[in-house]
Amino acid sequence: MTGRTLEELGLAEAPRDHPLTYPGAWPADSGLLHGDRMLPLERLVHEDRVPVLSVGSNACPGQLRRKMAAFGITSLVPMVKAAVTGVGIGVSAHVSRLGYVSASPVEAPGEPRELFLVWLDARQLAAVDASEGVPLPHGNYDRAWLPAPDVRIELADGTLLPGAFAYVNRHGVLHNGTGAPRGHPGQRALLTQLLVRSPRLRELFGVTPEEFCARARADAGLCERGTRLFAEQKWVTESGLERYVAPR
Repeated sequence: MTGRTLEELGLAEAPRDHPLTYPGAWPADSGLLHGDRMLPLERLVHEDRVPVLSVGSNACPGQLRRKMAAFGITSLVPMVKAAVTGVGIGVSAHVSRLGYVSASPVEAPGEPRELFLVWLDARQLAAVDASEGVPLPHGNYDRAWLPAPDVRIELADGTLLPGAFAYVNRHGVLHNGTGAPRGHPGQRALLTQLLVRSPRLRELFGVTPEEFCARARADAGLCERGTRLFAEQKWVTESGLERYVAPR
């Protein structure tokens, strides 16, 4: 087997085990995730799979490997770097049971950035859906199709995709104080900013990012209280992508 191990590439660490590393390390380029290795990718489009746009830890091979392993899935996952216009990286308006405040896609008209697409087969898609709470009536995300031309997705060979799926947060996203979605600066910086801003958040989760992560991971009820607090403090706005979510 060719390719290199995730450990060699610095991609093995999963945010679910080390929440302050969220969203985790992303690959330098497109590749084929196979267990604990990244292999060369022979093609960018996979017609027998569905493309899922990743704005957070789904672009981290270590995290993606853990998600697949939880369901006994060992099949390969193509991870393709793409130039995306129209989608930004916001902050989910909920506290994850895994101990972090995750990223969430937001509408960003005309804004270009590099993101990863993961091309998933039916079983892999079901596993990632489950990890995002999509099958559950009270889960945190809905999987929505973001169509072209609203969202422009161009691959390295010039291929333009007709769209891709993304996980839209049901709670909304945090705003930047002016009503617009705030960007996700990385977990440690984000938690530091949020804790400094809110005495009530410090009462619940402590005064440091380390305390926040430890308390969140230890208490699902506390995560729910933190999520409610975001809304109570009027920190929440819409992502702008809600219109693409199919009615439940």
